[in-house]
Amino acid sequence: MNTSGPAGEGLRLIPFRGLRYVPERVGSLAAVTSPPYDVVVRPDGLHHLESADPHNIVRLILPQADTAAARHEQAAQTLKRWLAEGVLAPDPEPALYVYEQSNAEMLQRGVIGALALSAPADGVVLPHEDVMAHVVEDRADLMRTTAAHLEPLLLTYRGGGRESGAAAVIERATDRPPLLTTTTEDGYRHRLWAVTDPVEQAEIGTDLARHQALIADGHHRWATYLRLRQEHTVPGPWDFGLVLLVDTARYPLRVRAIHRLLHRLPVASALAALDGAFRVRELPGPLPSALDALAGASTEGNAFLLAGDGGFHLVDRPDPGLLARAIPADRPPAWRALDATVLHAALLDHVWEIPDTPEHIAYIHDTAAAVEQAERHNATAVLMHPVREEVVRDLARQGVTMPRKSTSFGPKPATGLVLRSLDQG
Repeated sequence: MNTSGPAGEGLRLIPFRGLRYVPERVGSLAAVTSPPYDVVVRPDGLHHLESADPHNIVRLILPQADTAAARHEQAAQTLKRWLAEGVLAPDPEPALYVYEQSNAEMLQRGVIGALALSAPADGVVLPHEDVMAHVVEDRADLMRTTAAHLEPLLLTYRGGGRESGAAAVIERATDRPPLLTTTTEDGYRHRLWAVTDPVEQAEIGTDLARHQALIADGHHRWATYLRLRQEHTVPGPWDFGLVLLVDTARYPLRVRAIHRLLHRLPVASALAALDGAFRVRELPGPLPSALDALAGASTEGNAFLLAGDGGFHLVDRPDPGLLARAIPADRPPAWRALDATVLHAALLDHVWEIPDTPEHIAYIHDTAAAVEQAERHNATAVLMHPVREEVVRDLARQGVTMPRKSTSFGPKPATGLVLRSLDQG
């Protein structure tokens, strides 16, 4: 579907001089990349990445120091030092970048560029999740201090599936030798090409101007882009944000759930509070079998899987009276029926009375990691079933945001393959 904003203007993607690692100055490109900042499972994943290479990008996106200000200043100084030492270097001319990642099961291609920022009301870039103010503030201070976009957001659009416009340029680019090729430890192969021909750049731009995009991953960073744009009243590089755009008509994404770790709630206490509010059934496991049971229960209504005490507990069939009391009635039925809505409005707010703060709740993408951390710390992991992409897109077009961290689209772009300096325009 070709849909643009109310003023008839769609996506505006412009080239930029990407900052990229100089292969001769690092152990390997794979060793300096990282998942997006909010996917790194701390502290184990952070330590693993830091030890992979002294120049791993995690030292910029998740710097370590005693205070937030010190962390962000450390990242800025590290970036400055790597540029001075030639570890990172700008490409010689502005480019749009064709990015491909693949493994034995999937192939994804898209284009990376600097996207003109727009408010949600413009209908050009559609968010579908709420954001947390403290995360936006942290990301804003990091971007402000480093004057850089360190990792691209993942945005999707529906290009109709035809090999024309941006799709044609992408396919032609992949016939040429890439700027870089690397395979990360998760088995994904990554390739990057620079599109510097003004004719091809215009071909991409003309095509994208007819479309709107859905934020698949990076709501907090998009909100950060918008905040920093407001701080810079003179038109310039802060009016654009680093993104990867993927045509999901050609390259469908996977949609996975993001799980909750309730730090201060043991499983026994969580189950005791559910009496009469939900049906609870014990499952023998192992984890894959329990997740299959969750998937089956989710076809009939709201369902969750609790873990953390060595077992698995399927929670479903919420009390209709509880839902009527807990869930706002002024939202579309599809929003009211979301598992994330029921979890936050009914379970967290009414049954367990847990505030949505970092001290009480962590958001974890990896299912096994959520269970392991819950068992290690006598906490409760709430495992979720993913939402279908059509539901996400439909709600976004209605201007309705889902509860924060409702979805995880993937595969996500590897962080560290191309950065954008705000000092270089």
